[in-house]
Amino acid sequence: PADRAPDGGPAEDPAGGEDPALIVYTSGTTGPPKGAVIPRRALAATLDALADAWQWTGDDVLVHGLPLFHVHGLVLGVLGPLRRGGSLRHLGRFTPEGVARELAGGATMLFGVPTMYHRIAEALPGDPELARALAGARLLVSGSAALPLHDHERITAATGRRVIERYGMTETLMNTSVRADRASRPGTVGVPLPGVELRLVEEDGSPVTAHDGETVGEIQVRGPNLFTEYLNRPDATAAAFTADGWFRTGDMAVREDDGSVRIVGRRATDLIKSGGYKIGAGEIENALLEHPGVREAAVTGEPDADLGERIVAWVVPADPQAPPGLPELADHVARRLAPHKRPRVLHHLDALPRNDMGKIMKRALGHA
Repeated sequence: PADRAPDGGPAEDPAGGEDPALIVYTSGTTGPPKGAVIPRRALAATLDALADAWQWTGDDVLVHGLPLFHVHGLVLGVLGPLRRGGSLRHLGRFTPEGVARELAGGATMLFGVPTMYHRIAEALPGDPELARALAGARLLVSGSAALPLHDHERITAATGRRVIERYGMTETLMNTSVRADRASRPGTVGVPLPGVELRLVEEDGSPVTAHDGETVGEIQVRGPNLFTEYLNRPDATAAAFTADGWFRTGDMAVREDDGSVRIVGRRATDLIKSGGYKIGAGEIENALLEHPGVREAAVTGEPDADLGERIVAWVVPADPQAPPGLPELADHVARRLAPHKRPRVLHHLDALPRNDMGKIMKRALGHA
């Protein structure tokens, strides 16, 4: 039973904002998982900032099928409705049919990862009930990885609804989001949330000030949404912060002219230095996914004596009996982006290695 005060009301909570609320382990996409100690003030700050950005109220009914041991499903997907005084309908196991049922039955918001939205996009042409249910939703939110532009476009075309993207990490909770009350560009993760400071920096730590959609820098953040420490890892905690208190996310991005952020990939796995250019793997992956012969795509770099690194494409073909070849895909990317961003090597796979949140495990690609 809950402790009660002498007057019969709930006992005063002695815990403070800096006290630990959760220890959440990182996903391990670029290294061994670490336990991030999340304080109470970070939960309150991130959920209240999202309420502002998404106009999230106690009247909202959230539906999702996310696992409950990561920030997305647990903090946003469970603690979020509790913070707002709203409701949650958990699907248990994600299916487009379950989404349609719950949205048609009064749910107002859907949270998902790109794999889920891809399945929705695939199902929409043959499922008018799903299209009607999504059209009636107040907010569709995707996170944990970038949602390919092709899936954005297919969902919007079929439902008239846009999918909002946000950007966060285990250590920082949420940093940016597309706002519900503003127009957005598909492929961006919006602007910094209230209370969050965000900057892009060069490798030498100098600031990237250009908002040109091209100049790549590492995202660094600070604010009340940050974790306290890595559990029993003072060395890793110290290395994660700059001397002036900014957290090094390891994510690479550009700023658009309206200030919105577009993630181009992880510094450790997605930044390719080829022929004197810094190239983000994410934009090449999006371009490959626009090719009708490509079902899934990942891009990495490998050493090249001439270029420094060459671009390698890992592709799951739409038709395994007639996979697109390297010249065709290289020309496709060169026409959509630039010649120096075309892949030089192509591998065909049956499936891409992913973790439980749908993120591609690029460290495993060499063994795929």
